[in-house]
Amino acid sequence: MKRATITLPDDLAEAVENYLEAQDARAPLTAVVQAALREYLAERGYLRARGTLRITPAQRGSGRREVSRAHDRYLAAR
Repeated sequence: MKRATITLPDDLAEAVENYLEAQDARAPLTAVVQAALREYLAERGYLRARGTLRITPAQRGSGRREVSRAHDRYLAAR
């Protein structure tokens, strides 16, 4: 991993601070900068975008109804 020191102009620093304050769970500044840089570079073709998680639900009636509440019991049985 490479370390970098950056200087933010006042308007950008204020926008970042406003964004962080608006979040329910405040993320570290490093995480926000990394996410912004990933998106910027992916849009320009310099970084492969991460794949989207796709979950296909099971057919209705295909399983047991209480698994979401009793998952520990089901996992322990394996």
